[in-house]
Amino acid sequence: MFRRLPEIEATSQTVSFTIDGRPASARAGDSVAAALLANGVTACRNTPVSGAARGPYCMMGVCFDCLVTIDGTGNRQGCQVRVAPGMAVETQNGKREVER
Repeated sequence: MFRRLPEIEATSQTVSFTIDGRPASARAGDSVAAALLANGVTACRNTPVSGAARGPYCMMGVCFDCLVTIDGTGNRQGCQVRVAPGMAVETQNGKREVER
């Protein structure tokens, strides 16, 4: 379903980060949501009520389905944040913790 445009893939630099503690890479300029999809992560979070999996949908900040924890701060919209070297991205399970 998700794939990169060939001309962009060939010219972009790689950025290293982690997803749930596992090493991952993305292209410079990718949003966190795009980087998750490119690394095969289709669910960013589970809803607090039903536990249903949610993943990036609109990719423009409207739907809030791409909420993740970035560098310890929860409820960040992955589609609105560019991936950075060394960034720690965590998927969210239910409601975020009070201190995060």
